[in-house]
Amino acid sequence: MKTSNNTILITGGSAGIGLELARILSQQGNRVIITGRDKERLEQAAAAIPGINAIACDVTKDKDVTNLIQILERDFPTLNILINNAGKAYAYRLTDKAQAFEKAADEMLTNYLSVIHLTERLLPQLNQQPEAAIVNVSSVLAFAPFAGAPTYAASKAALHSYTQSLRLTVAPIHVFELMPPLVNTAFSQEIGGSKGIPPQQVATEFLLALEKNEYEIHVGGTAQLYQLMRSDSPAAALQAINNGR
Repeated sequence: MKTSNNTILITGGSAGIGLELARILSQQGNRVIITGRDKERLEQAAAAIPGINAIACDVTKDKDVTNLIQILERDFPTLNILINNAGKAYAYRLTDKAQAFEKAADEMLTNYLSVIHLTERLLPQLNQQPEAAIVNVSSVLAFAPFAGAPTYAASKAALHSYTQSLRLTVAPIHVFELMPPLVNTAFSQEIGGSKGIPPQQVATEFLLALEKNEYEIHVGGTAQLYQLMRSDSPAAALQAINNGR
C-alpha cells in the first residue's frame, strides 16, 4: 500500500493515537481529515498540524455520519483510506454494582458497531479508488482481556473478529488491524497509561507496516503476547496482561 498521496479519514483524530497518525501521515504528503466529538479539541488539533482538515462528527450518531458522508463525497472524492480509531473505554471491575451493561453498551456502540456502520457507508466511495484501505484500531486486549477494563476488551475482541471477516470479503480493498499495547495517552490513564509506550511509536510502526502490507500490526508488546497465544499458552498471556495492573 502506498504511504503518500492518499486521502485519509481518521476518526477520533483529535488526540492520542489518532492525532499522531494524522501527524505522521500528513508529513508523508497525504491529505488527512480528522473527526471527533469535541469541536474545540478538534480545532486545536487541526491548528497544530498544517494542512489538516477537521470535521466535527460523533460516529455513534447516524445524523452525524450522514453529514460526514455527504462532505466526503463532495469535498474529498479521492478518499481512499479509512482509519477507524474512535474509541470509548471504562475502567472498572465486574461486580454486582459495576453497571456493566450500560458501560458495555456504550463501548460496543463506539468501538464496534459504529465501525461497522461507517465502514459500510464508505465502501462505495472506497471501491471507486484505484487502491484503497480500511484500518481498524483494536488492541492487544483482542487476544487476552484485562480484568480492569473487561467490556472494553470484549469490544476489541469483537472488532478483531469483524476485521478478519471484512478482510476476506472486500478485496481488493486492503484491510489492516492496528493492535497497540498499553499506550501513554489521556485516554488510557485510568488503566495505567503512564506505563505505556508513546503514541508516536504506534504511528511509526503503523506506517512501516502499511508500506509492507502487514495486515495485522502487532505494535510493541503485542507481538510478544501474540507469540504466547500461538505457543498454546493462553493462560500465560492472560497473566501477562493482568500482572501488576
